[in-house]
Amino acid sequence: QVQLVESGGGLVQAGGSLRLSCAASTRTFSNYAMGWFRQARGKEREVVAAITWSGRSTYYLPSVRGRFTISRDNAKNTVYLQMNSLKPEDTAVYYCAADGSLGIVTIASSYGDWGQGTQVTDAS
Repeated sequence: QVQLVESGGGLVQAGGSLRLSCAASTRTFSNYAMGWFRQARGKEREVVAAITWSGRSTYYLPSVRGRFTISRDNAKNTVYLQMNSLKPEDTAVYYCAADGSLGIVTIASSYGDWGQGTQVTDAS
């Protein structure tokens, strides 16, 4: 089991930026595909971005493509989500998740380990 701890959320004006981090407590972080999900109030959890174990392949929700960037540093056991040009509709609790496969994983039920979430809120 992988313990995941997100940080970096907060209040941000529309058009602003935030960088989320997710630190994993495992020595085999590079064995995991990682994903960022979000859940807005009253809505289903949705995948925002996903990344393979190597970081060479990524996936983005169409509405965030070009604004968000997922990356990982396997030496630091950390995955990041850089969020630029934030919009009010990006307001949600953001979760990172780990899956023991190596490829892109976009289905929430495939992920076995989840962080506690970090709130991102539009301050406009």
